[in-house]
Amino acid sequence: MPKLVEMDTSVTFFEQMNEKGGPVVLINTFTMNSEDVDRFLKAWTADAEVMKRQPGFISTQLYRGIAGSTVFVNYAVWESTQHFKDAFWNLEIQAQLRDYPSSVAGSPHLFRKAAVPGICVD
Repeated sequence: MPKLVEMDTSVTFFEQMNEKGGPVVLINTFTMNSEDVDRFLKAWTADAEVMKRQPGFISTQLYRGIAGSTVFVNYAVWESTQHFKDAFWNLEIQAQLRDYPSSVAGSPHLFRKAAVPGICVD
């Protein structure tokens, strides 16, 4: 099971799941020992297969740091926080967490677009 490392110490991932609204983007950064990369990819793929069948799922993309890095970032888009929360607590997903290598640490966090005048819109 991945160790949970909060991305923001002022608001927990579980507190974020209680906020209503959408859409939301999950960004989850994973770190691990180099010998666990293949097992991590297998476990993540199994999770992604379940997640993409859940109501409210829009898309996901996994990124890996370059030059042999063992840091991965998952970027997933959901219609709402509630859709993501329901999928996260899905019993099949919860059972699969034990398939992750013990060296894996995950830092999940939920985001919404932010507006910056003249640069980007929400």
